[in-house]
Amino acid sequence: MQDWNNYRTELVARVGDFAKLSPGAVSGLAAIENSAVKSGLLGAKMHELIALAVAVPTRCDGCISVHTKKAVEAGATREEIAEALSVAMALNAGAALTYTARVLDAHSALATA
Repeated sequence: MQDWNNYRTELVARVGDFAKLSPGAVSGLAAIENSAVKSGLLGAKMHELIALAVAVPTRCDGCISVHTKKAVEAGATREEIAEALSVAMALNAGAALTYTARVLDAHSALATA
């Protein structure tokens, strides 16, 4: 495993370097991220739990590092994070199962070609 605290610090510094080179790209991403929380309907904790549930299947270590910290700061417990991750796992397994039908359909199409 890695030193997540050091990784997050280094990541934020590298993103800062990139922001100097391409400020429009970073401010555009910030605008998208901020627009998702403007209504406040879900609340900060739920927002961060969703972010973590998406971060895992997209395999984004930066997102995992940043949003785990934000989730804890918003009051998320380890158990709540685990439940959100369990939902992400279930949906990804379900998607994999659904896509097996596509493989079988592609296979069947070979027989009719």
